[in-house]
Amino acid sequence: MNALSGAGARIRHQVSDAEWKKRLDLAALYRAIHMFGMTDMIANHITARVPDEPDHILLNAYGLMYDEVTAANLYKVDLDGRVILAPEGDYRINPTGYVIHGAIHSVRHDVDVIVHTHTRAGVGVASMACGLLPLSQHAAILGEVSYHDFWAPSVDFAERQSLIDDLGENNLMILRNHGLLACGRSVAHAFANIFRLETACRIQIDAMAGGMDNVLLLEKSHLESTQKVVRGDLGSASAAIQWEAVLRRLSRTYGSLEE
Repeated sequence: MNALSGAGARIRHQVSDAEWKKRLDLAALYRAIHMFGMTDMIANHITARVPDEPDHILLNAYGLMYDEVTAANLYKVDLDGRVILAPEGDYRINPTGYVIHGAIHSVRHDVDVIVHTHTRAGVGVASMACGLLPLSQHAAILGEVSYHDFWAPSVDFAERQSLIDDLGENNLMILRNHGLLACGRSVAHAFANIFRLETACRIQIDAMAGGMDNVLLLEKSHLESTQKVVRGDLGSASAAIQWEAVLRRLSRTYGSLEE
């Protein structure tokens, strides 16, 4: 590994080894979301809890494309958005990052990573009265999905309790007329959740193009049996193996994640 210089060295020397690794993992997740077409220009956020600092999270600087995010240019903030450690440059923070994510991180201590997207398919399903339908294996694998009604762009702290209540103990939520949200116990778990939810939404948009009369919904027994297969250790193992494959592809496609 090449020695860090400039901004990368400054940040590296101010954080623990565990935080630096989490920064590298989170930067890889930003690149993966970009690589798989789940970005909305400079909008949206992915956050990760700082190791050994449960009330601090890492998130992107507002103005960077996801493929520009590195370990060194992430912000460290508290759950209310107060800056703990800022990267160099003129980019600031989009408040929706800590309004939405900070709310969930504050009560869901099992959640390490949160991904929020505004994809075409995700917003499309979020704008349907029926929500996500059980019409694919991808949808069946997901399990329970929560819903949160649209208020406005999420910059109001008053919305936090509603977000918390609507998500409950689930890891997936569709923000009505807005987009998708996925939580995870790790970077690998969060990526698997958002990738499957996004894929289920794309399948639904494609299938419904032929009209509801042509859509074949899965029966409840099929949903339950699918959940039994993927629940627990098997689902976690699958997510980890998938993430290792994504990391190999990232290493072939992009440069350094450090600075």
